[in-house]
Amino acid sequence: MEVSMDPLFVAWSYFRRRKLQQCSDICSKILQDSPYDQAAWSLKTRALTEMVYIDEIEMDQEGIAEMMLDESAIAQVARPGTSLRLPGTSQGAGPSPAVRPMTQSGRPITGFVRPSTQSGRPGTMEQAIKTPRTASTARPITSASGRFVRLGTASMLTNPEGPFINLSRLNLAKYSTKPAMSRTLFEYIFHHENDVRNALQLAAQATEHAQFKDWWWKVQLGKCYYRLGLYREAEKQFRSALNQLEVVDTYCYLAKVYQRLDQPIIALNLFKQGLDHFPGEVILLTGIARIHEEMNNMVSATEYYKEVLKQDNTHVEAIACIGSNHFYTDQPEIALRFYRRLLQMGVYNCQLYNNLGLCCFYAQQYDMTLSSFERALALVSSDDEQADVWYNIGHVAVGIGEVTLAYQCFKLALAFNNDHAEAYNNLAVLELRKGRVEQMGDLQSSYIAALKSEDAFPEHANTQQLLKQLREHFAML
Repeated sequence: MEVSMDPLFVAWSYFRRRKLQQCSDICSKILQDSPYDQAAWSLKTRALTEMVYIDEIEMDQEGIAEMMLDESAIAQVARPGTSLRLPGTSQGAGPSPAVRPMTQSGRPITGFVRPSTQSGRPGTMEQAIKTPRTASTARPITSASGRFVRLGTASMLTNPEGPFINLSRLNLAKYSTKPAMSRTLFEYIFHHENDVRNALQLAAQATEHAQFKDWWWKVQLGKCYYRLGLYREAEKQFRSALNQLEVVDTYCYLAKVYQRLDQPIIALNLFKQGLDHFPGEVILLTGIARIHEEMNNMVSATEYYKEVLKQDNTHVEAIACIGSNHFYTDQPEIALRFYRRLLQMGVYNCQLYNNLGLCCFYAQQYDMTLSSFERALALVSSDDEQADVWYNIGHVAVGIGEVTLAYQCFKLALAFNNDHAEAYNNLAVLELRKGRVEQMGDLQSSYIAALKSEDAFPEHANTQQLLKQLREHFAML
């Protein structure tokens, strides 16, 4: 006689092995036979949530609405070294802006792409509308774009016949009194349905039912307030949760609030306070390093990334950022060691081979340079990456004197990305060398641009030389 396993145990086994779709299908069959089975309902809710779950600890991007309608500014002109929006020049012995490229907002380009560093913080609405798009859509970043669009429509994707839970008919007051079900329901509403207001209502009622003694519900309230842009209310909830129980995640959530309020010094102190209770915690050390990096304090950032590697020697972000810093401080051989370490760890993408190619070129290992760029071209996933790789090949060609190859590479870079400013600039330099001044543009525009460059970075030698040539030209006229 064949004995079959209980379907609920099969579903639970699938859930533990991260086969979430099979788990959800089995739970759906169980609920068809017995619609009031709370265990199957709860398990299916968790499976659907896990399919679209995204870690909220990461500092997410600011949309146009948050940037332009931000009323949380305390001072219009912050003191140097106290604001993420107006990062000062490099502090300490870090590389100068002439060597290390910057984003539109003046932050140094980091060695690792994070949600908060994908776009700059524009100063005007016009600049905000021109900010590069990241959600693969034609619209600028808003709080409703990017991952929130995907989260909001996830219910339609996982259930073609309709949503699993009809939130409009849900009695939140009843569920808030059932601790086992209310938590899974909250995460489903917050992550899967992206209905922050209903999630906030459920969290508030559950907190009240727990007599304001449950730290978990306070953290969820803080997450809801943060998503709604009520940062001070979120700060109160996270502070209250920390007073009840100190958890690493809560420190990260609270630091995220202070970063959004543009108070990096308080965020740094909070991370250090967390390190007192959780010595050597990688997440807290990484948070400190990121803030130092965004404030252009590269020396401190590198020190903390090295601390991260002492605790976790396979931390990809720390290895990439230290390698990037060595590259921009004229140590390509050391940077090459860090990037090779990433290759040994199984990181295999276009960006890594691109960086390896540049490191090999500057370390004068020319035999490896072009092969690395060939690998990078084989692994590209977008036109922007293709443009960057061709631009770097053109840069190498200029370095070895192959002007014709460089010209073709810069043309290819512009073919893939028509907004590639560096390629336009280098093409103009090549046209100048060929004596084709008419293709470069008028001298007055060049003079105005050079003056702006001088304001941004007064010590830049090439700008001073260009201004001298332009003034001599104007004197001859």
